[in-house]
Amino acid sequence: MTGARGQLRIGIDTGGTFTDVVAYNEATGELTVTKTPTTPADPSLGFIAGLTKVLGLVGADAADVAAVSHGTTIATNRLLEGKIGRLGFITTEGFEFLLEIARQSVPDGYGNSYFWVKPDRIVPAHLVKTVGGRLDHNGAELRPFDEDGARAVARWFRDRGIDTLGVCFLHSYANPDHEKRMAAVLAAEHPLASFSLSSEVLREYREYERSMTTLLDAAVKPAVAGYLRSITERLNRLAGAEAGTDGGTGSGGPDTGAGGDTGSGRPDSGSGRPDTGSSGPDTGSSGPDSGSDLNAAARRRVPFYVMKSNGGVLSADEVIHQPITTVLSGPAAGALGAALIASEAGFGRVLTCDGGGTSTDVAVVADGEPALTTEGRVGAYPSMIPMVDVVTVGAGGGSIAWVSPEGALKVGPRSAGADPGPMCYARGGTEVTVTDAHLMLGRIPPHLLGGEVPLDPAAARDGLRALAGRLGLSEENCATGILEVSAWNQANAVRQITVKRGLDVRDFTLVTFGGSGSLLACSLIDILGMAGVLVPPNPGNVSAFGLLTVDVRIDYVRTAVGRHDALDHGAVDAIFTGLAEQAKAALVSQGFAEHRRRLVRTADLRYYGQAFEVRVPVPDGQVDAALAGAVAGAFHDAHRALYGYDFRDDSRQQVEWVNLRVTGVGEIQRPALPVLDWGTGRARTGSREVCFSRGAGFVAAGIFARPGLAAGDVVTGPAIIEEYGATVPVHPGFAARVDRLGNLHLARSGPGRPATGAVSEVPFDTGR
Repeated sequence: MTGARGQLRIGIDTGGTFTDVVAYNEATGELTVTKTPTTPADPSLGFIAGLTKVLGLVGADAADVAAVSHGTTIATNRLLEGKIGRLGFITTEGFEFLLEIARQSVPDGYGNSYFWVKPDRIVPAHLVKTVGGRLDHNGAELRPFDEDGARAVARWFRDRGIDTLGVCFLHSYANPDHEKRMAAVLAAEHPLASFSLSSEVLREYREYERSMTTLLDAAVKPAVAGYLRSITERLNRLAGAEAGTDGGTGSGGPDTGAGGDTGSGRPDSGSGRPDTGSSGPDTGSSGPDSGSDLNAAARRRVPFYVMKSNGGVLSADEVIHQPITTVLSGPAAGALGAALIASEAGFGRVLTCDGGGTSTDVAVVADGEPALTTEGRVGAYPSMIPMVDVVTVGAGGGSIAWVSPEGALKVGPRSAGADPGPMCYARGGTEVTVTDAHLMLGRIPPHLLGGEVPLDPAAARDGLRALAGRLGLSEENCATGILEVSAWNQANAVRQITVKRGLDVRDFTLVTFGGSGSLLACSLIDILGMAGVLVPPNPGNVSAFGLLTVDVRIDYVRTAVGRHDALDHGAVDAIFTGLAEQAKAALVSQGFAEHRRRLVRTADLRYYGQAFEVRVPVPDGQVDAALAGAVAGAFHDAHRALYGYDFRDDSRQQVEWVNLRVTGVGEIQRPALPVLDWGTGRARTGSREVCFSRGAGFVAAGIFARPGLAAGDVVTGPAIIEEYGATVPVHPGFAARVDRLGNLHLARSGPGRPATGAVSEVPFDTGR
């Protein structure tokens, strides 16, 4: 490894099939990518295997590592699979049926009321206990906290061995005192309990959603804590250090990174916790506030950070206390990495399509930033934690093809995962998957990861023959049918996040990445009517790359409901000031210099009587009538943009302020993405027979090594572009143009394009 010690930043994203790894050398700008199979039984084994592998590829050791950032699905998978264990709930006296009542809304509208069966609550009624005491909506105490009753409740849970608890008292967002006293009682009477307080998880009103978010946090806390402690111990052993306690990872360590974009595409290629938010690591790239000046003792521990669902990073120490903030952390990293790459390529409005082994995640990016939501869901459960707005469908490389009782071909959402995997993995898989169909049709090579994972075409063909027999189809039509269904599944995810929200998909550029994300890119162009698709270099590792490019984000929120025409400007200003001080203190504690700190103010507003709010920016400065008026004006504009109307000129419709928010942003220094040389590359490596569409049969397609392509090259179909972690089929009638950053711009080919199967102006049969 070249350069100074301690300047290697590593991003590791654990997916359903593969664990993706990207290492970025701050000193030289070199970027190295690799993958390793995910180990579902213990994902930490795959994590360490990937870290060890990439260190070997660059000739480095743990002393060279400045930071490791991780995207994990541990919390998400626990919730999606319903693995929440025995969970207890403590709430205000008289509100024991809060979870049972929930919300009046019925999925798919009230027409479904007759058929809909209310699902089981996350905590059954007999495991809900109440404690006396009451606060009003301003936080004033109406009835004192019942300490004796609290002790009785703590002992009740202790005696029954219920060690995972959520605590949510009415109006604790306005005053956390009663919840903190309950925490002290639990610590004294039930010391083995792991619990979450709503005033620390989410200081917003709406008791049901706040309770659910708190219970989700409590439910995943033991699993996430155990997982992160396991990784921390392994990291420390790898570094030759003595493992710490409580998952200690040296938060205040060096930066979490930025990286240049990809190189050749080969694995050896070069080129006190706050009560409402969370804290992240020190960042700043190679600046006076970066981790390069840490003393040797601090460097013995590998700084370890985890991706948050809101698009920032968080020290592993804090994640153990606030695990719900990591839900959807993997998709968030991919959306951010793709957003950065697209922005550098000149695209501000894009849709990101992250296709992995198990699922496809789609997000909207406007002006370089993925859209955020606080109205998300994790499976069947609502969560108000800020998260990148992602739509997920079970359409990945491992998605299983099956026949419905009516005899129709279906694909997903079940997945073969990493173990046993698709039939072509020859590891005991017995069901046909999307990957088997791609292999049988020649769209992917008979191996993955540059030959590291050999595939068995005969096993895939045997499975497809049996499935085709059940459907009365030929093997070829069965395989193309599987891919057509999978493409429509992905297209439906894109439509859910665009058309159903009033957005025209044709106004966006689609960015496809992930190991399987670009395999159906040409089909998506046709189905969605889009102008084209952008495929970044090393698309299989964009999520891991994204982990190295994110700012630290720390969210703080307070509910303060008030009519606009009677707004107490001084009170609002005081709340914003208090939240800003919390955010600033958290950033300072993480080592950010003043020039790397930024505070962003927003507010949630609505028309009086509405049930939900619209978030709008709040300018800097003291809150007075003029500033409040500007915020209200922005709300009218945003409401019209979202819903097609506003009540700006109707004095009967009052504006209401609901939540005040401050986000502390610790900015990183992002190196420029590497630029390719212009000119004709030497990329063609051969040809093979490929079937691109149903009924078209097999045709000769040129095979091109993506690392050999140069800026300005154009590859026209039929062709296959291969690299270490992904494959891009270029269908007949399509062309892929290489830009200066190495991105592929895939679109329908037009007049003046090179001859079929060619690079630049060179005919297919001349070779490259």
